Amino acid sequence: MTISPAHRPAQRPAHWPARSRGAAIDADTALEQLHATHFVRLVRLAVLLLRDHGLAEDVVQDCFIEVYQRWDRLDRPGFNADAYLRQSVVNRARSALRHRAVVARHALQEVEHAPGADTAVLAGSKRRRVLDALAVLPVRQREVLVLRYFLDLSEREIAETLGIAPGSVKSHASRATAALRARLDPELQEDR
Repeated sequence: MTISPAHRPAQRPAHWPARSRGAAIDADTALEQLHATHFVRLVRLAVLLLRDHGLAEDVVQDCFIEVYQRWDRLDRPGFNADAYLRQSVVNRARSALRHRAVVARHALQEVEHAPGADTAVLAGSKRRRVLDALAVLPVRQREVLVLRYFLDLSEREIAETLGIAPGSVKSHASRATAALRARLDPELQEDR
C-alpha cells in the first residue's frame, strides 16, 4: 500500500524507526501488515453494507488513510487496530448511506447506474434473493446480521463495533432473522 506524501503524518515520532520487542511499530510497517491482512475482508464487509463495490473500496481505503494519519496517537498498549478499522468501516458506510439517501431525495432525475463489479459473483438467484431481502432490512438489523454471519463476530464484538448493548444485538438479530425468514421462505418454497 502506498500512501501519498499529502496523507503522511506531519510529524514522525522518534520511536517509529526502531522495532524491538515491546517497542512501537512504525506507521508504514503497521499499515502494510494491516492492509495485507484485512483489506479484502473489510471491502467485503463494506460491499454487504453498501451494495456498491467501488464505494466500498473507497470507504475502506479512507479508513486506512485515517489510521495512518493518526498512528502516532493510536499506537499504544491495548490498541486493537483491526477492531478500530472494522468500526471505522461500519461508521463510514453509515455516512455513505446517509449521503446516498440525501442525494436520492434531492435528485432532479433518476440516473441509471451501471452494474457493480460484484454483479457476476452475486448472479446466483438464491443468493440474489437473500441479498435483496437483506437490503430491505432496517440499517441496524442489516449491520448486525452482516457482522454476525459474514465476519463471524460474537455478540460482544458486534456490540463494541456498533456501540450498542449486547442485548440490543440479540434483539436486532432476532428481528432481522424473523423478517428474512418471512420474506424468503415463500420464495424458496417456489424453487423446490
